[in-house]
Amino acid sequence: MSALPVFNAEPPERADAARNRKLVLEAAGRLFARNPECVTMEAVAAEAGVGKGTVFRRFGDRAGLVRALISDTEIQLQEDLIRGAPPLGPGAPARERLIAFGAAYLRFLEVHGRLLATAEGASWLLSEPYALYRTHVSLLLEQAGCGDSAQYLADVLMAPLAAPAFLYQRDVRERSLEELTRAYEDLVARLID
Repeated sequence: MSALPVFNAEPPERADAARNRKLVLEAAGRLFARNPECVTMEAVAAEAGVGKGTVFRRFGDRAGLVRALISDTEIQLQEDLIRGAPPLGPGAPARERLIAFGAAYLRFLEVHGRLLATAEGASWLLSEPYALYRTHVSLLLEQAGCGDSAQYLADVLMAPLAAPAFLYQRDVRERSLEELTRAYEDLVARLID
């Protein structure tokens, strides 16, 4: 499988930068696994044995650090959307693809939702992954004949896939992943005939 071209891709890493990146991500993974709400960039730097400037320059903020931690999983999900087998990938009707996307993203949140929620908050709406997923959903809605409403309905379908909404349903409402997947399928079915 060839990698997707990345807009504004960074040049190849120097060996010391790659080593530091690995140390920081391993340290962040350990700290987030212990107590995600209490992780600071300073704590990650100390755990990794690097200066905090190294962490800030490389990742910018907590959201950037979290995105780097989950990037491999997210890249695979994006590859599956673009090149994967139907119904998640191309070749299935728009409604089936929307349902498959919802199910796949809910599984992604089951693994990474708590981590995303502690780091991102409202910045998720401004992130590149959100833009990709929202564009995917809006294009499928246009294919399904939603016309001028497709953009608004894309936000409606993305709302339950925000990590805080997902965690509320799992933790407070005590809904299983299977229940949430069925509910998302029902939501899509109500929007698209």
